[in-house]
Amino acid sequence: MGTITRKREVVLALDIGGTYTKIGLVDKNGNIIGKRVFNTGSKNSFQGFVLNLEEEVGLLKAASGNMVKIIGIGIGAPNANFYTGQMEHPPNFKWGDTIPISDTISSLFKLPVVLANDANAAALGEYKYGMAKELKHFVVLTLGTGLGSGMVVDGKLLLGANGMAGELGHVNVDPEGRSCNCGLKGCLETYASVTGIKRTVFELLGELKEESILRKVSFDKMTGEMIAEQAIKGDVIALRAFEITGEILGSKMADTVAHLDPQAFILTGGLSKAGNVLLKPVVEHMEANLFGAYKGKVKVYLSTSESADAVLGPAALFWQDVP
Repeated sequence: MGTITRKREVVLALDIGGTYTKIGLVDKNGNIIGKRVFNTGSKNSFQGFVLNLEEEVGLLKAASGNMVKIIGIGIGAPNANFYTGQMEHPPNFKWGDTIPISDTISSLFKLPVVLANDANAAALGEYKYGMAKELKHFVVLTLGTGLGSGMVVDGKLLLGANGMAGELGHVNVDPEGRSCNCGLKGCLETYASVTGIKRTVFELLGELKEESILRKVSFDKMTGEMIAEQAIKGDVIALRAFEITGEILGSKMADTVAHLDPQAFILTGGLSKAGNVLLKPVVEHMEANLFGAYKGKVKVYLSTSESADAVLGPAALFWQDVP
């Protein structure tokens, strides 16, 4: 008789972003068996996303052969409510006010689903598999299309009464400031995100006369990595944009310290790839705005996770409750 090979148990992990969705098969130890990336289509229909997802998951499963068994699905998504399983009023999406993510995807694949805010999922991923293994109190900031935040207090995700605690992207920087997709003005994510720093760059291009390669790039074509690359090369406009971003973000991180007294912040997402160009002004302005009792006590780290590793957070969401 032939030997029966036991299939490897994995979670199908989905990281739904405003621009791209990353999917992967992840085992309990955080090994990524396979992964794919596709355009989210956040400005199109939710039905279109579901069709694309079905196709992409089919391709992912085919690539893994017949060696894995998917036992469940973990999903990180903007404005996701852990309790209701819905995305609620996501500012950078045109899918509707409340989107039944958990029910739709659970029905599609006939598997149990755990859903949480994308940054909450990222925080859990850092805690279980990443830089926060030795920490009990920390905040993860995802600096992508928008700004997400996940908070871990005493080793547990802070969820809040409605499952939506930690929306630091929508704390106010300036009541008369930039219009945000959420309908408010002056939200932190309109300054400290990839979209925010692009807006800052274009304001600076209008105000300053310095030469910059960024003058040749349209708003739609510009990326956070592009601005970071130019800043590292010494581009005056890009460096000033990071200085402004770091000042605003650092001051709001100081406010968060007063609320939570964390050991550390972990910065992840597109903007974090700028390294010290971002880290230096953030730390400087956070320290300058800290209440005296906290000065010198709060670390700021750049996540070492690759962007494709974003699936580890949603996977950790599901695996945390599996014995």
